[in-house]
Amino acid sequence: MERLMFGPAWMRWGLALPLLTLNLFVLRQLLVPLAPFPGLFLTAALIAFLLNIPARWLRARGLPGWLAIGFVVLVAVGILGLAGITLVPLLIDQLAQLINALPGWLESSEALVRRLQDWAMNRGLPGDFGDLSSDVLTRASRLASQLSQRLLSILGATLGTTINTLIVLVLAIFFLLGGESITTGLVRWLPEKWRPLVVTTITRTFRGYFAGQVALALILSLGQMAVFTLLKIPYGVLFAVLIGLTTLIPYASGLTIIAVSVLLAVQDPGTGLAILAAAFGVGQIVEQVIQPRLMGSIVGLQPAWLLISLPLGARAGELFGFGTLLGLLLAVPLASCIKTLVDAWADPQNFELALKRISSVEQ
Repeated sequence: MERLMFGPAWMRWGLALPLLTLNLFVLRQLLVPLAPFPGLFLTAALIAFLLNIPARWLRARGLPGWLAIGFVVLVAVGILGLAGITLVPLLIDQLAQLINALPGWLESSEALVRRLQDWAMNRGLPGDFGDLSSDVLTRASRLASQLSQRLLSILGATLGTTINTLIVLVLAIFFLLGGESITTGLVRWLPEKWRPLVVTTITRTFRGYFAGQVALALILSLGQMAVFTLLKIPYGVLFAVLIGLTTLIPYASGLTIIAVSVLLAVQDPGTGLAILAAAFGVGQIVEQVIQPRLMGSIVGLQPAWLLISLPLGARAGELFGFGTLLGLLLAVPLASCIKTLVDAWADPQNFELALKRISSVEQ
């Protein structure tokens, strides 16, 4: 055993990689049959991370722990209830109107393709877009049908959604009340010298990242709601909330803005350009002015690593039963934590510097 532990580096890596693969396979075999409960546990833990921020602020000002948690939970439930009464019915109504309007938009897109074909043929250019038009219309019709069926299934699964929401809320409250004891129990499995660094890195990264992203999503959604309402953009509330929610995933909001602009440009090119300019304008204000103040350099990843971590996170979420969306949400902060810990492991000076920084913060 000692020869294996202190053998050449190639031997240690050669043994570590198969063991890691075997452990991941066993973990997957354990988690997949339990779906969707692993995803619910992770969602509850993320919500507890977010709710613990105002609860800590209240405790630091002398409020008892249980009272601070109770107050924060009541405020959060009240905000969700208010949104469910006022915002959700409006979103459902606009989504239903959008689905009903899609067939007319498909006909407009077909007419646009015909005009483009006539323009190309009059100038002697290749203009046989018949197959393209048919394929686009077929795919778009199928997408509209899937959207309508998905909406009906969501509305019909209200009982299951309500039960899962209650489970998540109850788990989040338990995590808030017993988070420190749970963390202490899990940290005991780590080497003693690594415990402060691992706990501080994970806590700081996840709490800061998700708190900043949720705040940015809310600010962006409210700002775009106001701008879209002033510009009288059709389905403005729906599109504003959709763009704001996709802000939680890096680069997804830009793709959503382009998709929404193209969708509206089929019916009215002026409206498509207006929503493109307005959404990117509000987004740039939020990213350049507000985001640096909220998040700073919490993630610390290069754009290339962000792009790599997102598909890996989505695939991992699908494989381990957490869900693709939850995998995308966890990919960036998890990759940031791994980078920080690997840097500390690879360079002893970084490790000592990180420990000194943690001790200074605690003092």
